[in-house]
Amino acid sequence: MLFIIAILFGVLLLTAIVFINFSPQFGGTPDKEQKKIYSQSDNFEDGKFIIRTPISTSENRWEAIQKVFKKKTHQRPLKEIEPLVLDSTAITSYSSDETKVTWFGHSTFLLQMQGATILLDPMLGDYASPLPINMTKRFNTKLPIAIEKLPFIDFVIFSHDHYDHLDYSTIKKIKDNVGKFFVPLGLSAHLTSWGVEKEKIEELDWWDMTSFGDIQLVCTPAIHFSGRGLFDQGATLWASWVIKGKNDKIYFSGDSGYGNHFKTIGDKYGPFDLVLMECGQYDKDWKNIHMFPEETVQAAVDVKGEVLVPIHWGSFKLANHIWTDPIERVVKKAQELNINISTPRIGETIIIHHKTYPETRWWVNYD
Repeated sequence: MLFIIAILFGVLLLTAIVFINFSPQFGGTPDKEQKKIYSQSDNFEDGKFIIRTPISTSENRWEAIQKVFKKKTHQRPLKEIEPLVLDSTAITSYSSDETKVTWFGHSTFLLQMQGATILLDPMLGDYASPLPINMTKRFNTKLPIAIEKLPFIDFVIFSHDHYDHLDYSTIKKIKDNVGKFFVPLGLSAHLTSWGVEKEKIEELDWWDMTSFGDIQLVCTPAIHFSGRGLFDQGATLWASWVIKGKNDKIYFSGDSGYGNHFKTIGDKYGPFDLVLMECGQYDKDWKNIHMFPEETVQAAVDVKGEVLVPIHWGSFKLANHIWTDPIERVVKKAQELNINISTPRIGETIIIHHKTYPETRWWVNYD
């Protein structure tokens, strides 16, 4: 019996290894020449990017993993979320004097600034995982606009390489409709393995600056980690971003635990007109790498944000909390601290410096 179990385990392990090595959604791995370049980064040691804090604070890692798969009530909406529908004509016909930000759910945004059309962490696939697991299925099957109807994207920004931020199916569909990709160090290996031309990609380390027309970009720190398979943890860097136009400044947190880097960024580049800040998919065992909603509000204060937009919620179940818990808690804390907060529906647009910002409690219609 033990021999049969050993054989079955070996077959499963071999199947997993073959799947990881040959399935394209796992992406690529930086080569020796790239690693040689990355070795000049303060964030790179012993062949990989450094995770300075433990990913999990749990003494029992297996129990920590089991939490994600444990079923509780109200972890998904009671019915499918219906996003607002975007008109492709309306997207292309806008004043370059305005800065518009449209939420696509989770951490994905369509940003229009200085005449440029930009995507932030465009994850537009159905599942936040390499396999179509029902647990990671998107809460809304419809997108605000079909990917094929998106206008030309001047550039894309990625924060890190996890499946709920960097999606293989999305890249395959948009890669020929994008002018440029700005990514943290190492992430180009994924994109080039999926057919993105190397010349279209610019990699940045923390505090590196670049520009696109009149838009200035700064790759800034985050407390997180990377990896898409069993053996590539730390192969790529993770980051947050400062996006600065002539008149408006936006901070995009990516994924991060709470830390003093927010105050450093705020002191260096703040104040920000809008901060797009992670608030969901947390657990006490992951407090080093994902913020609790109350920390999200404090982080918005630290970076000197004028208006907080909570992100990283409302699209996927990636943690074991009630699906509305992040937004309810972040709104409550923002009100306590008298912080301006905007809660757009999926597909709803925010216009910076507009008299009003979206602030309805739309999620109660699905709870």
